[in-house]
Order: sequence, then C-alpha cells, then structure tokens
Amino acid sequence: MKKLHLSLIATFAVAFAVLAGCSTLDEKERAWIFQPSDRTWSGGAVAAQGMDDVWIDFKAKGGSEADQHPVRLHGLWLAADKPVAGKSPVMLYLHGARYNVTGSAPRMRRMQELGFSVLAIDYRGFGKSTNELPSEASAYEDARAAWDWLATKYPDRPRYIFGHSLGGPIAINLATEVSDESGTIVESTFTSIADVVSSSQWGWVPVSLLITQRFEAVRKVGNIGSPLLVVHGDEDRLILPDLGRKLYAAAAEPKLFVLVEGGSHHNTNQMGMPQYREALSQLFSLK
Repeated sequence: MKKLHLSLIATFAVAFAVLAGCSTLDEKERAWIFQPSDRTWSGGAVAAQGMDDVWIDFKAKGGSEADQHPVRLHGLWLAADKPVAGKSPVMLYLHGARYNVTGSAPRMRRMQELGFSVLAIDYRGFGKSTNELPSEASAYEDARAAWDWLATKYPDRPRYIFGHSLGGPIAINLATEVSDESGTIVESTFTSIADVVSSSQWGWVPVSLLITQRFEAVRKVGNIGSPLLVVHGDEDRLILPDLGRKLYAAAAEPKLFVLVEGGSHHNTNQMGMPQYREALSQLFSLK
C-alpha cells in the first residue's frame, strides 16, 4: 500500500487524458493496487525459518470453461508454540500489497506469541503462487480457498481471519461468505479504495467512477456474523486512522476498536502487542 495513493492518481490521470479503454484501466489499477511481486521485507526470510510450506490447489471460477483454470497458492504454516490440548486457535493471515508472504513472517511470529497457529498465503501473482495478475475477485477467491483448506485440515479448532492493509477488505469479504469463523481481525485497513483516494491530497479529483477494484469493505462489514477487532496506528500516514474508525462504526456488535499510540502503517502490530493481548481476551475470550 506504500505507493497506493500516487499510483491510483496516476492511473486515473492517464484515463482522463487519453480515454484509455476499460480493460486497460482495469489492468493498470490491478497492477498498481496489488503491486504483486516476490519482494519481501528485510528480516522476513529470517523470521520465516522453520515455517512449513503449504500448497493449496483448486480450480478458479469463471464464466467460461477457459476461465476455470487450475490455481496453486503458496503459503507458510506456523504451528502454535504452546498448543492447548491440540485445540489452539488457528488464524488465516491475509497480507497487504507489494510484498510476498515471507514479508509477513514477523507478524506471523507475533500472532504465534498470542497463541495462534497461523497460515499465511500469497495471492495469485505473489511469490510462488500462480503467476497471474491478481484482481479483487481473484483475491477473494484465493482467501476462500485457503479458508476451506484450514476448515478441512483443522475442523475442530476455532478459526480466525486476519487482514493487514489491503488484506483487510479481503478478510472482511471472507467473513461475510463463511459462517464458521470465530472472529475477524483487521489492522491498518480502510473502508474502500475510493475513500483512500478521497482522503489523500488528491481527494478533489473526481475519480470514483473510474475505480474498478473498489474493495468496499464498509458496505460489507455490517454483515459479519462474528466479533470484529479493528486495530489502527495513530501515526499511520498511508491509511489514515479515520478510515479505520469509519469501518468500525459501520460494523455490527460485538466489536472493538484499538488505536495504538505511535503506531505506523508498518509497526502497529509490533508496538500494539499488549493491546492486542488485552483485546483478544476481552472480545474473543482468548488468554
């Protein structure tokens, strides 16, 4: 999400200037919003040592037979450090833009410290997953495939959904599609792509109608059937805290909003560990 504001505005400026075709605009938006790559955060590879590789195979949905092609997702699995009678909670971790799943390894470790076994996946176009340009629809489909894998593998464990940044709307969409989640957690996320643009310095540009990848989490969050934890850093300059608050306001009870003092878009998870622990106990009765 680091270059999301500038990239989106560049896309829309091009569209206005040259009246680019819808398909071209759609592809540019998908590339600039997701920024799919095999890049990782510094230290991610070290944190990922000892984690198990997971491969999830399924057939993509589509209107035509040609669209229904095989997809393979790569993920990392980190078992709980101290499982409770084999019943430790399981988390599906959905990462944000630009960096692959290995970049999420430090956050996975912190979630393990909070008692979770964690599965994190790469969407199509990231890392070792099927190499194709991701879209809002395909990311939703990838998340559902990973959730189904977890449900098959660990049917008797409480399962939670976590989304960071762009992964937040993906997590919220998944939570509205399934009924077997014990809770949903989103961090440093937003209400919609249009709101991200309008809250930036280029918010005066009337681009809403040109957005094809809308990620309108605010329209879906009220339909989640499990407790929702919304976490944001008060120093987040990429996704403003107000967007996290608006998302929280649109959600149904039970819910909890946590603002981490001094937390940025990238370190809120690390700085907010004590608050995370307290919130998990309060909202989900996790100790």
